[in-house]
Amino acid sequence: MQSGDPLPYTDARHQSAAQFLTEEAHLLDTSDFEGWLELMAPEIRYRMPVRVTAVKAADEAEVQTMHHFDEDWYSLQKRVQRFGTDYAWTEDPQSRIRHHVSNVRTFAGDGDELRVESAVLLYRSRGDRTAPSLLSAGRTDVLVPTTDGLRLRSRDIEIDESVLRTQNLAIFL
Repeated sequence: MQSGDPLPYTDARHQSAAQFLTEEAHLLDTSDFEGWLELMAPEIRYRMPVRVTAVKAADEAEVQTMHHFDEDWYSLQKRVQRFGTDYAWTEDPQSRIRHHVSNVRTFAGDGDELRVESAVLLYRSRGDRTAPSLLSAGRTDVLVPTTDGLRLRSRDIEIDESVLRTQNLAIFL
């Protein structure tokens, strides 16, 4: 999914993209889901395909036919709204999460958009009854500039495991 050379780390566009990801992680870690939703472009696509362990002769992308989630603005908005109700049982008690974002690489995209690759390690604690979980993934984002700053147009999350070892996916990556 790579095209072209990465922007230099000193490029202002790279710095803006890295800052966007840092601020986004802070919003998610502090459960400011409404603030996080404001970072989404109206045409957002937020996807995480199920990883398939395939032999070398097979192209993994060709056998990926299912997603853990494939969401748009409407479904993300509904998930955020649900967190504010008494019906978000998968998050009661609420998870304590920490997003560790690293390996940020930025590429010029079509027009003024930016394609940003990053790695995320998510630490999630569900209190004292279950062991904490870790989720490692690579992400490919498309960021677009607006008058209000950068907005996330798409995110494709590629987890590093075929079998998820977390209780549920009620959190955002």
